[in-house]
Amino acid sequence: MKRSFTAAWIGLVFVAVGVRAGAEELRTFKRIQLSDQFWSEGATAGDLNNDGVEDIISGPWWWEGPGFEKRHEIYPATKTFPLKLGSLTTVDVPGFEGTLGRENKYSDNFFAWTYDFNEDGWRDILVIGFPGTDTSWYENPKGAERQWVRHRVFAQTDNESPTFVDLTGDGRPELVCITKGRYGYAAPDWRDPGRPWTFHPLSADNNYGNFTHGLGVGDVNGDRRLDLLEKNGWWEQPGSLLDDPVWTFHPQPLGRGGAQMHAYDVNGDGLNDIITALEAHAFGLAWYEQYREGSTIRFREHVIMNKAPEDNLYGVKFSEVHAIELTDVDGDGLKDIVTGKRFWSHGRTGDPDRNDAAVLYWFKLARSRDGAVDFIPYLIDDQSGVGTQVVTSDINGDGLPDIVVGNKRGTFVHLQEKKTVTREQWQRAQPTRVSPSNLLRQTGAK
Repeated sequence: MKRSFTAAWIGLVFVAVGVRAGAEELRTFKRIQLSDQFWSEGATAGDLNNDGVEDIISGPWWWEGPGFEKRHEIYPATKTFPLKLGSLTTVDVPGFEGTLGRENKYSDNFFAWTYDFNEDGWRDILVIGFPGTDTSWYENPKGAERQWVRHRVFAQTDNESPTFVDLTGDGRPELVCITKGRYGYAAPDWRDPGRPWTFHPLSADNNYGNFTHGLGVGDVNGDRRLDLLEKNGWWEQPGSLLDDPVWTFHPQPLGRGGAQMHAYDVNGDGLNDIITALEAHAFGLAWYEQYREGSTIRFREHVIMNKAPEDNLYGVKFSEVHAIELTDVDGDGLKDIVTGKRFWSHGRTGDPDRNDAAVLYWFKLARSRDGAVDFIPYLIDDQSGVGTQVVTSDINGDGLPDIVVGNKRGTFVHLQEKKTVTREQWQRAQPTRVSPSNLLRQTGAK
């Protein structure tokens, strides 16, 4: 399905349950643009002022929910760039040079998460900078109108999809990343989380670089321990982490380096599959079906979308799938894919289809009775896309997952809504299959 929209309202849909006869439930997203300035490659959400409402964080700013009209500074927002408007006129534009400018630049804020590090009852903000630089958390001032105290806790965070998750199963999150050539995780001493965190390597020094693409966490083998996913395979977490043992590596080609990688049972057979982008600065989105040959774990690739429209059942194609999130968008109990295009990730030149629309999609996971699956693409927006991070959360407390995006086009919130419509209206909004011959390869039907 290809559509062009200029309004902030874009209709999406899903098969209804519990509505009146002859009616269906239509899903829509309302786009709210908080800023057109480029402050961060990703954005996130969290209740920062303890009012029970999610707020939005992007770069040095946070906006109070639910209206997002009041903005507060977290750390000095002093960055500007010169924009030449004419032979005698140049203006200073706030932020880094993104789509408001002409040259390709990068921000100093690639990822953010909220967490109460010092356990004072107020959520703080963890910020990962440009790949290869440091990671810090900013201490919530507990409602005071002042800048937040910065705690530099990790000197070098590598990989373009690091994550902050409870990898070890101790009930607290760790920073999962690469540093100085090794995969591993950095953990604080929770008695004093503002001191430098300790890195626990899980691989040998394989010379993994700052800009390595593709990383995820999930239980691949069903032992209830989270493993590490990367483009060349997966690292199996051992039964004990004492003395930082090297984890067992299982080679498996999983693309050429994508974005966030996810382990999830796509087809409902009880085995976790792997969902990943195939190449963050080119094309491709796929899921890898896990199957067993005796006790050996193997995977079978199923391409969802690639570099040509005919590679997708619905003719959808876009490049630069640089952020992926899984969430149950429509409340049917299955996790769907939320992703899009990282517009101008390397600027106006260099990457394929770099100037195409900055699309944001959700791909609905649909299972059939014979075990086949489909990912049905629904366009959310074509004016925002994703950054290195895309975050889903119930921003306005209505029980529906919403979407937060920060990138070179600015900062965006997409609020999900639903309404009851006629069957005819619902049908008109459905994506149409344009490549039925691809069904076998796309769905994995045997």
